Amino acid sequence: MGVDFGDSIPREKIQLEDISGWTLAVDGYNTLYQFLAIIRGMDGGHLKDSQGRVTSHISGLFYRNVNLLELGMKLVYVFDGKPPDLKMEEIRRRSEQRREAKDQYLRALQSGDMVQARKYAEASTILRRDMVADAKELLDAMGIPWVDAPSEGEAQATTMAIEGTVRAVASQDHDSIVFGAPVLVRNVTISGKRRLPSKGIMINVVPERITLSSVLEATGLTREQLVDFAILLGTDFNPDGFEGVGPATALKYLKKYGRLEEVKELKDAIQTVNFREIRDLYLNAPSVKGVHPEWGALDREKVVSFLVREHSFSRDRVEAAINRVKSKKATQSETLEKWFG
Repeated sequence: MGVDFGDSIPREKIQLEDISGWTLAVDGYNTLYQFLAIIRGMDGGHLKDSQGRVTSHISGLFYRNVNLLELGMKLVYVFDGKPPDLKMEEIRRRSEQRREAKDQYLRALQSGDMVQARKYAEASTILRRDMVADAKELLDAMGIPWVDAPSEGEAQATTMAIEGTVRAVASQDHDSIVFGAPVLVRNVTISGKRRLPSKGIMINVVPERITLSSVLEATGLTREQLVDFAILLGTDFNPDGFEGVGPATALKYLKKYGRLEEVKELKDAIQTVNFREIRDLYLNAPSVKGVHPEWGALDREKVVSFLVREHSFSRDRVEAAINRVKSKKATQSETLEKWFG
């Protein structure tokens, strides 16, 4: 889930066209989870191919990538590696929540309550290794590079942004800002209309841009204090945060005391959290590696073979999407020739 800053930090609503041509490090697991959760039938079930294999994740990945490639974006997907030991408790808790949601989903199906069924289906989403392998095969066919991070994907993506390998990190979570990413863009891979199962309504999901400099300026915090702010609210490494502490209270404490361990009102509670380890993890990112991504051309035959022949996608739809990317590339090439030919 990551850190939830809510409305306590500034964020700029943008259009995808505003970041046309940008190079983005995309949070791979985060993106695939979103597609698996959202792209479902009315009963909450996933899209599947003729052999019963789930295709929701590769459907979302393909068509969203086509839209972004049309805008001239260069994407590199970053996938999580071995999680830090500090995260294991949160991983166990998420697994239990998904099991409970799966039970609720089956009960809702039996009772014929499709609204509740879809709600619990989303909450029970599981990303399996074979699904990740599917995604990587599709990315290869589309000429989009991907990276397996040694540990936290958002730490790897943040390092790439700091080093200038990419211009921004694209993720739904705010953790990359806490890791120190100069720019975070959210809702890039799921912008547009989205159904809220619990309310049965559609909402607009609009891309937004968050910059570290504007967050520090607006909150009056230092980079180190921003990490303490996140710990007070709750992170993947201390998911419960501190009872009764929301953004306003957390900011008040840091303005008054400067550091987390100096907050007198939380003296006993602080001792139950490995805050120094968590702080060090955010300030000195866990294991990352040097990355030099190479982008290729979309391979029509490989994409068609993977989506149409192997996973039962509509040939007409896939071909039409490919043609959009190919025609865009051709137009860009013609423009360059006019200027430099």
